[in-house]
Amino acid sequence: MSHATPTHNYYLPQPAAYPIIGSTALLLMTAGAAMWFNGSSIGAWSVLAGALVMVYMMVLWFGKVISESEGGLYTDRVDVSYRWSMSWFIFSEVMFFAGFFGALFYARTLSVPDLSSIDNKLLWPDFTSAWPSSGPYLTDPFTPMAAWGIPAINTFLLLSSGVTLTIAHWGLRENRRGVLNLWLFLTICLGVTFLGFQAFEYGHAYSEMNLKLTTGIYGTTFYMLTGFHGFHVTVGTIMLICIWFRCLKGHFKPDHHFAFEGVAWYWHFVDVVWLLLFVVVYWL
Repeated sequence: MSHATPTHNYYLPQPAAYPIIGSTALLLMTAGAAMWFNGSSIGAWSVLAGALVMVYMMVLWFGKVISESEGGLYTDRVDVSYRWSMSWFIFSEVMFFAGFFGALFYARTLSVPDLSSIDNKLLWPDFTSAWPSSGPYLTDPFTPMAAWGIPAINTFLLLSSGVTLTIAHWGLRENRRGVLNLWLFLTICLGVTFLGFQAFEYGHAYSEMNLKLTTGIYGTTFYMLTGFHGFHVTVGTIMLICIWFRCLKGHFKPDHHFAFEGVAWYWHFVDVVWLLLFVVVYWL
């Protein structure tokens, strides 16, 4: 975000249709998903239409915000608003993942042991309390995902991306544009490599390990946690690419660049979530 001369004025943009367009996109996607899950052929097309409308809205809206920022319309008070908005957004993401981690904790420490307790031996006499578990109903064997392999490599990649992003931020603060552009590009490369390894991991799990979304409680919690994290890495990588192109165009100043900082916050949040995933889902 470009810096304007600090004043007590707060820039208010003109009314726009972007929120209505975005709400329409969300309606198309959620309604389409509901129809898709219930076997309607039109559901997938509705989800696709909603996604395209959402991309269209974001390109227009973010482009407008960038032009306002580079035009010097944003003051320090606007900058504070953006910081609070991004902080609350990341907090909502923390609570989002907390729900899934809570589901995993409940399944591992309460549900699975209870299903193998003496009270339930008449229902499932052969079921024993152990994790990973697909539950008492599914008997197909599966292989749980080990930590020391692709997950460990991906951990190294994400931790390294946090370092490269910090170096890029340092380059921006020191007004060393070459350092900024190079290390930000390396961060993007690490994020894309992470996603490539995760896609390979999923393919291997489905074809060789019989580990699927339908593999009971272990399969569902594994894919929901790692899948949503992968989605967030994808979003974060797209954000980094957008910021990188802005850096190439000469946007941002050493003393005022919250758009870069906001993306950095989000990326570091993604790093922390992956560390928790690696320990709780893969390792323990």
